[in-house]
Amino acid sequence: METWQILEYAAWGASALLGLYMLIDWMKVDSSYSEDVLTSSREGELEAMTEEQHR
Repeated sequence: METWQILEYAAWGASALLGLYMLIDWMKVDSSYSEDVLTSSREGELEAMTEEQHR
């Protein structure tokens, strides 16, 4: 086997592992937090509070 072929298989394997990790993490986060928490923008709330204090 050529070196490039081995590197290609290693890259595909790393890609599959990363995809699997992302899928597992997605399921874990989705079951741990509600949709309201996941779609809220805490930074936006903090910016709005800061703007109100400067007025």
